Amino acid sequence: HVTVDLWRPNSLTLIQADSDVDVHIGHGDIRELKGRLKGAHIYHRVLISNLQKEIEKQLAVRSTRKRRSDFQYDYEVYHSLDEIKSWMFEMNRTHPHVVDMFSIGRSYEGRPLYILQLGKRTHPYKKAVWMDCGVHAREWIGPAFCQWFVKEALNSYRTDPVMRRLMNHLNFYIMPVFNVDGYHYSWTTDRLWRKTRSRIARYQCRGVDANRNWKVKWCDEGASSHPCDETYCGPYPESEPEVKAVARFLRKQRKRVKAYISIHAYAQMLLYPYSYKYATIPNFTCVESVAHNAVNALYSAYGVRYRYGPASTTLYVSSGSSIDWAYKNGIPYTFAFELRDTGHYGFLLPESLINPTCTETTRAVKTIASGLLKKCSRGKPAAAPGHPRFSL
Repeated sequence: HVTVDLWRPNSLTLIQADSDVDVHIGHGDIRELKGRLKGAHIYHRVLISNLQKEIEKQLAVRSTRKRRSDFQYDYEVYHSLDEIKSWMFEMNRTHPHVVDMFSIGRSYEGRPLYILQLGKRTHPYKKAVWMDCGVHAREWIGPAFCQWFVKEALNSYRTDPVMRRLMNHLNFYIMPVFNVDGYHYSWTTDRLWRKTRSRIARYQCRGVDANRNWKVKWCDEGASSHPCDETYCGPYPESEPEVKAVARFLRKQRKRVKAYISIHAYAQMLLYPYSYKYATIPNFTCVESVAHNAVNALYSAYGVRYRYGPASTTLYVSSGSSIDWAYKNGIPYTFAFELRDTGHYGFLLPESLINPTCTETTRAVKTIASGLLKKCSRGKPAAAPGHPRFSL
């Protein structure tokens, strides 16, 4: 009997013939699993031979780091929840004309859910872009990206005409850590924790997959109703206070928010609705063209290729996802990024790759935001949905 922790895809039901599967197994199970794979003629290779060592490496780097007395934040390392919180307060304090910080509620464990609003206060009714990171706790590159994007916006809006235009004409609502409880837990206790930390009566297992808890085709295909599963949909839609708070905020701002962007890892993909079914969204041509441009902009930095397309056909079917919910609630451009890499490091992307990953992704996000300022005329579809499309 071999117990495996599925990394990709994250549920047994999503495993298909001739597709890659990434699993994490305990040291004691290696021989048996290898024997079984060999017997079944399944090709396999080891990507990370000692996971514990990799985790310790990331945490060891931290302990040797000097805390600088003045506020010089290092954007090329991963930061704990407390560090990110202090950083948000600092951004708010030092950029009063373009930053506004507020809380939209509290997490299950009572932590505030902070948002940074970026934008020049040019006129009261600006279009807005929502971006969240850290929905799944172990995807540390997400919160690193949200912070990087804020830094780029604040440092370059005076000198970069594209960023200036975005800051003048749009507001960005940025939530660096969506799943605050889970993220904190991934730092203190279990580096590979994914879900929230809510308790369910009668079960030992904790937490809900915050990207299966939204009120759209809830707990259907690609989500699990069992509390111990990684893709557990929760006892009911919006059962998680974090999901409920964001949904409430977006409903309130629905007239303004024109784009919803959620940052995940890993797979190198840019996904848009639908997740829960194989069907083409009504404004497919416009969304497809923005995705195409975003992926090309990303590619232009270091030649990293991203696949893009509807989530259901490009990745897999999943119900109760935030992009489907946002789309159904009237946000016309909704995207989920799956950042680097494609499995070599998986959730343990080294800190040396934060800079290139965030640099290229910033180009893509700026492209999506710029697309909102252009009128999209619906021409012919660029390509039929359902075929993997790559950048240049």
